[in-house]
Amino acid sequence: MSYLDLFLSFFQIGLFSFGGGMAAMPLIQAQVVDRHGWLTMAEFTDLITISEMTPGPIAVNSSTFVGTRIGGTLGAFVATFGCILPSCLIVSLLAWLYFRYQNLSYIQGTLKGLRPAIVALIASAGLSILTLALQGANGINWLGALLFLAAFLVLRKWKTDPIYVMLGCGVLGGILYPLLDKMM
Repeated sequence: MSYLDLFLSFFQIGLFSFGGGMAAMPLIQAQVVDRHGWLTMAEFTDLITISEMTPGPIAVNSSTFVGTRIGGTLGAFVATFGCILPSCLIVSLLAWLYFRYQNLSYIQGTLKGLRPAIVALIASAGLSILTLALQGANGINWLGALLFLAAFLVLRKWKTDPIYVMLGCGVLGGILYPLLDKMM
């Protein structure tokens, strides 16, 4: 591992992450797990969980975590800088262009055309993580599936704050998984 590899990997993630943090997950996975092998898929899932729970964008949190793991404090700085540099440059350019040409129909059409691709990226990342979360040692992790369905129902039906849902699932998982292990 070199600091240049770390910078370039997260520069690519920052450069091609359209649609926010959830859309960046497949790109982060491709660089960190598939290409470089810096993390296993299980560690990547934990990384996404931690990045979701901590303040800030997922890609930036992920870059800081991976950078620290791979190259210490300097690695965290290099990876984080690589992740945010493209956004700073692109947003500055786009803001100037948008304010200058915002009334053109081509600009509005381009923005509308990007929306379905972003939804597909988010759905792909979500399904990958859901599949991993529901895989148990002997098939399907039924307790995980039950927690997922309960969380989904609570979020959709009662519009509960996601932080409370995460805390509730964490508490239930902390209680029920050890009990389930003792029964097995």
